[in-house]
Amino acid sequence: MTPQPGISSIMGVDWRPAQNNPLHHTGALSKHQLIARRGQSFSLQIQFTHPFNSLVDKLIFTAETGELPEENRGTKSVFGVPDSVERSPKALAVWTAVMEHKLSYPEMGTVALSITPPADAPVGKYTLKLTESSGEHSELGNMVLLYNPWCTDDWVYMADETERQEYVMNQHGVIFKGSGNYITSMNWDFAQFEENMIPICLTMLDLSHKHLKDPADDVSARCNPIYVSRIVSAMINSEDDRGVLAGNWNGNFFGGVAPSHWNGSQPILQRWLTNNCCPVKFGQCWVFAGVMCSVMRFLGIPCRVVTNYQSAHDSNMNLIIDVYHPDYGVRDIPCRDSVWNFHVWVEGWMRRPDLPPGFDGWQVLDPTPQEKSDGIFWCGPAPVKAIRNGNTDLKYNVPFVYAEVNADCIDWLVKKDGSKIQITPTQREWVRTSPPSLWARTNAGTSPATTSPQKHLHHSAQSGTTRGTTYSLTEGGLTTHLSLVLTEEEKPGLVQGSG
Repeated sequence: MTPQPGISSIMGVDWRPAQNNPLHHTGALSKHQLIARRGQSFSLQIQFTHPFNSLVDKLIFTAETGELPEENRGTKSVFGVPDSVERSPKALAVWTAVMEHKLSYPEMGTVALSITPPADAPVGKYTLKLTESSGEHSELGNMVLLYNPWCTDDWVYMADETERQEYVMNQHGVIFKGSGNYITSMNWDFAQFEENMIPICLTMLDLSHKHLKDPADDVSARCNPIYVSRIVSAMINSEDDRGVLAGNWNGNFFGGVAPSHWNGSQPILQRWLTNNCCPVKFGQCWVFAGVMCSVMRFLGIPCRVVTNYQSAHDSNMNLIIDVYHPDYGVRDIPCRDSVWNFHVWVEGWMRRPDLPPGFDGWQVLDPTPQEKSDGIFWCGPAPVKAIRNGNTDLKYNVPFVYAEVNADCIDWLVKKDGSKIQITPTQREWVRTSPPSLWARTNAGTSPATTSPQKHLHHSAQSGTTRGTTYSLTEGGLTTHLSLVLTEEEKPGLVQGSG
């Protein structure tokens, strides 16, 4: 039976979200909308008004994302059953479809399909369209595509299932605060699988300065978690866009609430979306980090919150913290450099094919607005391995992050004539620079094997068990804490002088 022109031959489309979403680890997000992960197939059932003959009838699908979809940008893919589709020779991110014969009843017009988005497809909202042999065009509906840390071909692939459960699926955590000598913690609700996270996070990407400047290029670049994570770090703060949070460090929180008011991301993100994407007041470093962790986990990028104690803020990128002390009768000299008793950021897990080999894995990202990079308040992704090894020539913002954990601190005495005398010729203990060969990984409480400066790691997780990473520097009998990786349930803080 051939459908009449102008009359739809499709009676219904079943995206099967109740079956697909749990298989894609998105079942908690929605039971009504398909939320799939790239590099993994999902099933779709189409009911036609006429019998379907697989030997004669052809189905040509088009998957599109963004306002200006193009095959050559990977934001449009044309594929079919059978896949005899003519596509651009430069087409990127090509989807595929096969007919599931065991679940199809062609004589009754029921066609079951298995559709696979490629592992390098841009993430975001997609529209799926169908063109039949008769030339009839139909829009089948919308779906959302996320990164896939379960897929070996995805740049965010994480091999260990225990880590995937913690850094992608876990919705509750602990953020650390306090000081190196008195570490405290607070609970944080990431809530990355609340259903309203879908419009919140997609709106966030669409409001970025990159999207407003060139929507087609931005949507195409969303195939890349390096790019997207950098965009998210910019959009969590509101210094140069319609970002989520307004920072406040002066102690006057009139017109908003104190950063200590928050204990989860969902109220902040929901308020931002409800109030026409106006910045929520107010946040400090642990709030910025907690909210970013929620967005990253929603997108499918493994993420954890990290606290750094005695965190240096190097404003001029010279890897030195200059502190000026006025001599008698000399006015105070303002210091742009500073040392916070703690600062909180996040780390995302991803490959770095844009760098020389050896820098895949955890990447530092900091959504707290500190210093501009390329004219924007964003920071990272900076490979943790590069920071450990002192590879300050790599992107993104490695010198700044390296200084936060390893800058020299020099005190100067400012004389009346304006001259300066260095009064601390050596490095402060907590910023000791150790060659990579001196870094040792030991269990918590283990004494150092040598008298050389070493970084000792211990872990702390949401349950109070060990997980994450805190560094303690031991030298000359003095021990201070540097945390450069305190797991997903990590370390924010309040406390005067915090980030």
